[in-house]
Amino acid sequence: MSTQTESSETATSRGFVERLRASPFLSELLSNRLAVTGLAIILFMLVVAVYARLTIDLGAIKQTQIGTQPSLATPSGQFFFGTNLQAQDLFPRVLYGAWYAMLFGTVTVSASTFLGVGLGIVAAYYSDLTDNVIMRTMDVLLAFPALLLSLALVAIFPDKWGLWRAVAALTLVYTPRFARVVRGAALKVLEDEYIDATVALGAKNPRVLIRHVLPNCLAPITVQSTLNFGLAIIDLAALSFLGFGAEAGTPSWGLMLSNGVKNGLFSVPSAWWWSFFPGLFLAVTVLGFNLLGDGMRDALDPRMRETVD
Repeated sequence: MSTQTESSETATSRGFVERLRASPFLSELLSNRLAVTGLAIILFMLVVAVYARLTIDLGAIKQTQIGTQPSLATPSGQFFFGTNLQAQDLFPRVLYGAWYAMLFGTVTVSASTFLGVGLGIVAAYYSDLTDNVIMRTMDVLLAFPALLLSLALVAIFPDKWGLWRAVAALTLVYTPRFARVVRGAALKVLEDEYIDATVALGAKNPRVLIRHVLPNCLAPITVQSTLNFGLAIIDLAALSFLGFGAEAGTPSWGLMLSNGVKNGLFSVPSAWWWSFFPGLFLAVTVLGFNLLGDGMRDALDPRMRETVD
């Protein structure tokens, strides 16, 4: 009996693997070298983020180390990324910055995706007054430059929120982008005859939206989410750089860049490492999401790739 169970489980797993291999999307995505490179970068940063969260003491790396180790020590075998003016070792701080980037980037993109998808589908399905109210509101938000609107919104929230106020501001900034994309995709889906047939059979509005419209809009949602993940990470760093994100002492890449530019980059002699390493990790992470997002877009819509080529 156990042998039959094991054989059935093996057959099921093989069938699942074969379906994955036969997937046109996966085969197209994995044949794109840049997309695979982006995926490898993201996986590496995820490993770094989880490793930092599990092994590095946040309280210890926030405390000043003046008197126990040298200030502004150059990168060496003892201090891989050097130290800053507070004699803090930059290596664990930069690694922990990956955890902050992934955590707050995920929350930002997830929240804006949830709000944008809901508003976009509702606007497309109910049309008329509902569509006009929702989309004109989205147009007003889209009329402002993203960073400028973020700065205006982040000032509304209390300082004690730290990076969470930046997350709240960017969620409101990114929501109109998802609403626009999803509304356009939903309008195309709603033109199909099977939607009319589903409604004629008595399906309620929530069932039509969740079971039929939403699954057929997943492709643009996935691409937009991946691309916005990179934007979220860099915008969170930008807000921290400008002093509207992470609190002092927090191992955020944006805050480390700000401190490096203010106190180390243009000093004589220049403490270049203070800004270089967090900036390098930030740039590589954003590059990974952009490469993967472009690859997913090409795999899901080959016509777009042909147009670009």
